[in-house]
Amino acid sequence: NGIVATSQPLAAQVGIDVLKAGGNAVDAAIATNAMLGLVEPMSCGIGGDLFVIYWDAKTKTLYGLNASGRSPYALNRDVFKQKRLKQIPVTGPLPWSVPGCVDGWHELRTRFGTMEFDQILAPAIAYAEDGFPVSELISQSWRGSADELAKWPETAKTYLIDGKGHEFGQLFKNPNLARSYRLIAERGRDAFYNGEIAHAIVTFSEANGGYFSQKGFSDHQSEWIEPVSTNYRGYDIWELPPNGQGIAALEMLNLVERSE
Repeated sequence: NGIVATSQPLAAQVGIDVLKAGGNAVDAAIATNAMLGLVEPMSCGIGGDLFVIYWDAKTKTLYGLNASGRSPYALNRDVFKQKRLKQIPVTGPLPWSVPGCVDGWHELRTRFGTMEFDQILAPAIAYAEDGFPVSELISQSWRGSADELAKWPETAKTYLIDGKGHEFGQLFKNPNLARSYRLIAERGRDAFYNGEIAHAIVTFSEANGGYFSQKGFSDHQSEWIEPVSTNYRGYDIWELPPNGQGIAALEMLNLVERSE
């Protein structure tokens, strides 16, 4: 009696398995999200952010969660002015913000989940250690990013074979990600923000011209917020307010509604 929709079938299957094991929608969503970080790393992962709209059927209440990270304390407009930049680059250390995903998992699980992290993350850990066959579309995207991935030695070591992305059906393993997931499963969100994961990220940042600090990780926290809405031809449409992009969808619906 549940549905899990993702861009990758193995991730959807993990979510279904969690539901069958007695987990609720939140447990399944986090497990699916963790799995996507393995099978579709170019689109999802614990190095990124999390945004949630959650409907609590018991209280008939809609909740919003903004689990996006702030810019590093040391990064401000003056840095970009000194570098004579008019916009934030797509690659390199300047666009890095403190990853909000894991704290978002923590907030969501603590408030609405029923399972512990060790249960939720177990499927993704197993697949990361044992491997999974890379799916077709993800293989195409992966191989198309090979030149960019090759610029970073650790990234190349993790994601490339002989300088190329994985072929369709080729087995991929990510033991380092499995280890990170295990630390989170054992110690919770603090393993990411106050433990060796944060230390490794900050150390890498300092060695590569980044602006991260341990204080930035330790101070990070997600925010429960009120979703915003508009009515489109009789239907209430809900999104999250900025800094997400949902407000743009509401604006577009308001414009489209004027035309037949």
